[in-house]
Amino acid sequence: MIVRIMGEGQVELADSHFAELNKLDDELLAEMESGDEDGFRRTLGALLDEVRRLGEPLPDDSLEPSELILPSPDATLEEVRDMLRDDGLIPG
Repeated sequence: MIVRIMGEGQVELADSHFAELNKLDDELLAEMESGDEDGFRRTLGALLDEVRRLGEPLPDDSLEPSELILPSPDATLEEVRDMLRDDGLIPG
């Protein structure tokens, strides 16, 4: 799956990594619901770090359609809330 991190670029991420990423996504969702800004910031950073670590970066000049778009590391809680689907940022 092609994943875009806003403001950074795209990575190709194997479907096998989504179970692991969904744990962080669930944590992020809970922190957002409780208004835990510090936890939200920490978990968003951890989620994006894992996507970067597990994904294979695409060249900057690649124009592949993104199947999933994640917020930038400095996104606010409100900005991320606007991006949410029923099951969080990560499908599944």
